[in-house]
Amino acid sequence: MVDTEAGQARITWRRAADARLVLAVSHGAGGGIEARDLRALAETLPGHGVSVALVEQPWRVAGKKVAPAPRTLDTGWRGVWPALVREGLPVVSGGRSAGARVACRTAGELGAAAVLALSFPLHPPGRPERSRAEELAGVTVPLLVVQGGADPFGRPEEFPAGLRPAAVVPHADHGFAVPRRAPLTQDDALRLVTDAVTAWTATLA
Repeated sequence: MVDTEAGQARITWRRAADARLVLAVSHGAGGGIEARDLRALAETLPGHGVSVALVEQPWRVAGKKVAPAPRTLDTGWRGVWPALVREGLPVVSGGRSAGARVACRTAGELGAAAVLALSFPLHPPGRPERSRAEELAGVTVPLLVVQGGADPFGRPEEFPAGLRPAAVVPHADHGFAVPRRAPLTQDDALRLVTDAVTAWTATLA
């Protein structure tokens, strides 16, 4: 448990035996660290020298069902950062959905080594005019965006040139779920996520 100005957050560690990096990832506004992609990364990356810190925002720890305003999410993330850098390793700031937005907004001030954005919510569903591309554009460290091909919060082709996702999971929705009729299985979809992140982190240190 970590005290922050937004309340108590929680970090669940999955440490690598000989870590060279820490990947800190937080959840979205509608779920927790049990999300399929976060679980898959926590199971896979420690075997590749990356310790994974699964961060639960204070609102989630408190049992609330609705996420607070973005500025409060940023406050919670800032509050856990000292516990992350205490490992003495470069820290990659990451998250899925709303957590990805937090990572993008705070990367510069916190000194993140890189940013991982899973299912970045480019816009609210059906509202492409309300773009959040400026949050991605503001990232000045290495950035990896992993997006579902059918994500209603932003399909890969909707991203501006230069900000397009480097890794795409075909047919996947915002939670990287794929329909049964898709030509790939759910395990295949998650493997695309973990393979992309594993290869990318290998270039960072």
